[in-house]
Amino acid sequence: MALSKLQRRTRIKKRIRKNITGTTETPRLSVFRSNKEIYAQVINDLDGKTLAAASSLGDKSTKGISKIEQATLIGKKIAEAATAAGVSEVVFDRNGYLYHGRVKALAEAARENGLKF
Repeated sequence: MALSKLQRRTRIKKRIRKNITGTTETPRLSVFRSNKEIYAQVINDLDGKTLAAASSLGDKSTKGISKIEQATLIGKKIAEAATAAGVSEVVFDRNGYLYHGRVKALAEAARENGLKF
């Protein structure tokens, strides 16, 4: 029996998270994308705390532009928020999504704005 899209992503997500954990020195940059919005969080898994977050939800600067441009803008904002929280290096958690399109745009924008991963 074939897996649904959500089951497939959950399986990939578990496989990725088996090897990736956010520590105090290198927190995890987690990406979630819905059909309309994109979200990013910098998470310390040892303490269970979110250090920085950015999303296109309710952000007036992301209205009226393409989803790729939204992801680029959110990548820039998460890099600025992480730097303000004292984080310069992260491990990237693509959350079961393929590394292309919006996920790739967010990651590249975060790299360009000072995050290392």
